[in-house]
Amino acid sequence: MKSVVKKIGNIFRNFGESVAKGNLWVKLSLIIMGAGYLGVGQVAKAVLMTVVEAVFVLYMLLVGAPYLSKFGTLGDVQYKSEFNFATMKNEVNNYDHSFMILLFGVITIILIVAFLCIYIANMIYVYTLQKRKEQGIAINSFKKDLRSLLNERFHITILALPVLGVVVFTIVPLIIMIAVAFTNYDQNHMPPASLFTWTGVENFKDLITTSTTITFGYSFGKVIIWTFVWAFFATFTTYFGGILMAKFINNPKTKVQKLWRTLFVVTIAVPQFVSLLLVRYFFANTGIVNTICSQIGVTDFLTKIGLVREGLGYIPFLSSPGWAHFMIIMINIWVGVPYQMLIATGVLMNIPNDLMESAKIDGASSFQIFKSITMPYMLFVTGPSLITQFIGNINNFNVIYLLTQDVYKTTDQLLANSSAKEVDLLVTWLFRLTSEQYNYKMASVIGCVVFVICAIFTLIAFRRMTAGDKEESFQ
Repeated sequence: MKSVVKKIGNIFRNFGESVAKGNLWVKLSLIIMGAGYLGVGQVAKAVLMTVVEAVFVLYMLLVGAPYLSKFGTLGDVQYKSEFNFATMKNEVNNYDHSFMILLFGVITIILIVAFLCIYIANMIYVYTLQKRKEQGIAINSFKKDLRSLLNERFHITILALPVLGVVVFTIVPLIIMIAVAFTNYDQNHMPPASLFTWTGVENFKDLITTSTTITFGYSFGKVIIWTFVWAFFATFTTYFGGILMAKFINNPKTKVQKLWRTLFVVTIAVPQFVSLLLVRYFFANTGIVNTICSQIGVTDFLTKIGLVREGLGYIPFLSSPGWAHFMIIMINIWVGVPYQMLIATGVLMNIPNDLMESAKIDGASSFQIFKSITMPYMLFVTGPSLITQFIGNINNFNVIYLLTQDVYKTTDQLLANSSAKEVDLLVTWLFRLTSEQYNYKMASVIGCVVFVICAIFTLIAFRRMTAGDKEESFQ
């Protein structure tokens, strides 16, 4: 943190020095960004920077400033439509659109910050060019600078497009989502018919509040606990299951290894979307699995021992909280183990044979070798992938939604009041709030919570698992 502050301080110090000690051309760059380049004879750069400045000023005058002036209130003029008897047409007033104000307001702020960075960097650079010229050092031409972008500075060229994509498709939507969390954007404040405005941290308070009218606190507790339980079991059951399956298939004593491997690989070839939908119908209350269980007496047996409610007549695989939680995890094992098996197979083949042979000579059993060599090596190699899996399971929309949609009905009124179900993850709850209730403000709050959880876990886990202190053990 101190190093970052120091770097920022150095940048502003260099900017101040450029303004104070720069010649007339450098000082003119405060007004016309291309002036400093004209002073050293770089006409092409001068034109380019002047065009950039002109485009920014034009954008601010025509788009940025009008939207930014209304950013504090997100609009004041309500939508109105009136019939004009003179023209015999419906006429709409010049109304404000809150979401457009929010969107362009955020984009304008980002552009202002980006422009200020370019502006400061430009002043420092033209002052550097001035000093080079005074010292008699040759200054690169515009063509030579362009050529360097394909040679020594090629890393900048190759990263430019991905960075732009991250800003446009990740950072901007993320900032807008965070901003919506501080508004009252919901079904009752839906633009353009209605305006929404800033409400501060009220939505975050509602997320932890439980009352007769607000039940988000109750639902949030239920959903976040299940989210972590699901993420833990979904990650580690498939991870260890894949390793054990790879050990089994690659064991010399296993017969027809290619057949087993092919059977598991084929399950990966089938799209997960199709598999989950089929499984959902198989395990539905009137599905084929329930029909078979009823015919062979399994349903009656489970009823007698109390696992199925008396008089129900079927096993609620995906329609009762306990059963649904268990079945979702079991189905995910079936879906996820083959993929993990392939990864584990590749890693196991690269374990140094010297380690295994030394352990056997020392009298280690198969279990001891697995515990002390195989698993530490697997965790060392696949640690980052394991973290990614855990984060992916926190946000695993497909498995939960496709297995429970139109099958699971909650009987908990407090959950129903906030559009949640016992089987929902934070991400599926967020989806229901947006697609069914149009409650964008609370969906954005939950999105912020998911982001914070994933960011904290990722930073801590990556720091511990990729510290590099175990690399020498496997050399």
